[in-house]
Order: sequence, then C-alpha cells, then structure tokens
Amino acid sequence: MKAIVCKQLGGPETLSLEDVTLAPPGPNEVRVRIASAGINFPDILQIAGKYQFKATPPFTPGAEVAGTVTAIGAKVSNVIIGDRVAAIVPIGGYAEEVNANADGLLKLPADFDLSIAGGFALAYGTTIHALKQRGSLKPGETLLVLGAAGGVGLAAVQIGKLMGARVIAAASSAEKLALCREQGADEVIDYSKESLKEAVKKLTKGQGADVIYDPVGGDLAQDCFSAINWCGRYLVVGFAAGTIPEIAMNRLLLKGAAALGVFWGGFIVREPKVNAENFAELFAWIAEGKLKPYISKAYPLADAADAMRDMQARKVTGKIVLIP
Repeated sequence: MKAIVCKQLGGPETLSLEDVTLAPPGPNEVRVRIASAGINFPDILQIAGKYQFKATPPFTPGAEVAGTVTAIGAKVSNVIIGDRVAAIVPIGGYAEEVNANADGLLKLPADFDLSIAGGFALAYGTTIHALKQRGSLKPGETLLVLGAAGGVGLAAVQIGKLMGARVIAAASSAEKLALCREQGADEVIDYSKESLKEAVKKLTKGQGADVIYDPVGGDLAQDCFSAINWCGRYLVVGFAAGTIPEIAMNRLLLKGAAALGVFWGGFIVREPKVNAENFAELFAWIAEGKLKPYISKAYPLADAADAMRDMQARKVTGKIVLIP
C-alpha cells in the first residue's frame, strides 16, 4: 500500500510517499481502508520530534482517519467487515490503510460522507467535551473562541451556538472572521489589529467572557485572564502559537475563575460512555441539519507535505483532509 513516511525528524520536506507493508491486524485490532485522514497541528510537532508522544523514524504520521473496516482481529466483536468507522490512532493515518484498536472505533451513520469524516472526530469530539464537561457552558452565557477559524475553533463556534451561547470569535484576519460569522458567530475580534482584552470588555460591557476556549496559547492567554467574567472558565485546549503560557494566578483569584485542561484523548479512555453520548448528540444535530462539519480543502495523499506547510503558514481554515 501507499503511505507517507517520515524517515528523519524535521519539517514537511522530510516526508515521502512510499510503498509499505502493513502487518495483519492484532487480536484486538481492525484494518481500516482509509477514505480520508485529518491533518492536525500535533502531526507537525510529531514529525519534528516536538510532540509529547514520540515516534521513532521511520514512521507514518497521522492520528485521525475514517473509512471502512476490511479485516478484524480474533477478539474483535464490536464491529464487522464493511462497517463505516472513524478512528484515532497513535501513528499511521497518512496512508491507504491502517490498523486501529477496535475499542476506540466510532461507528459512523450510514449517510455520513466518508470523504469529510476523517476531519470530524478529533475537532468535534474535543470541542463538545470541552464546552459541556469542562466548561459547563450554559444557554445565554458568552463564549470567547480564540483561533476561531481553525479546526477546533470553528467547531467551538458552531457547537457554542447550538448550546445557546453568545459567541465571540477571535482570529487574525478579516477573511477568517467572515467565515466565523458564516458559521454562526455573533461578534468578531481581529486580534492582529486590536487589543483582545479591550475588545472583549467592550463587547461584554466590562463583564468579560463566561467561557474562553483557547487552542492558541502564547501571549494571547494573558489577555484572556484580563477578559474573563466572574466565575469564568478558561479552557486550555492547545498551544498553536508555539509557546505555553504561564497562568497569572492572581487574575483567576480576583475573578473567582478557573483554568481547566481539555485532554480529549484521556477523556475517551476514562469516560467512554459520556464520549458516546457526546457523539450521539453531534450526529443528531447533523441529521437535523443543524450542524455541518466544515472541511475547507482535501489534498491527495501525495500532497501531505504541502498540506502541512499550508497549516504551518496559517493558510488553513476549518479542517483539511488527505484523500488516499
């Protein structure tokens, strides 16, 4: 089969399309013929050797896939050959096929388009968990979303609106903010041109946001602590800016606020029933036409390096996928 291989740690230029052999699935695994594979910022960190979960070259990057089950291990009983599934894998997603642990599979509705499903589970699973279980977002509250035109950011805009929040989308260009408005944002902030802190205070009449969804980190985090409401919840989702901020604890104290980590990977292992309930709600919204996952571009498998470079250059909105 064809797969993208990282032979040495570095940037996207180190990747190549190779013919590789995939071992048969283990007793608790299934083989998935990949219809689409999501591209995520941690993939870039992983090929550079900077991600928290290390992989030793040669390896195939990619953690998020969707496709059809073509083979099952001896102990697998929860799926059958032909089932349509999404899967999160440690590595191996940038390929035509991958072996995935059967316990972590997400069965997809029959009418879910597999060509976009590879970019769905991680962003939307992370976000609904963040807003429901971690942020306890309530109807009528104000949700501030940083990096709002990115994959998880746009999911937060969409899901926040469906949960009844007033959504303020913050991003770095007029074009990105226009997309956020199309996807339901009530207010927008261009933090490349104005102070995030001051803009949030103005839009909330000095109160601040009730829930702040931050996949960006970096310097903007400090503005968040100055723009959070009494008993607000600051959600630590990721660090796309490249630096991990230090929390100004005094600001949390003065606002009676909380900083909450969002680690969906740990959540799905520890609370699989609640995760299943989250996805049941997501699928219901999709079936009702209330939610439409946004995939801005699909790249051929051979163009994986170009897709990563576009993500590094912040040219990407929503999610992007590879199509084997």
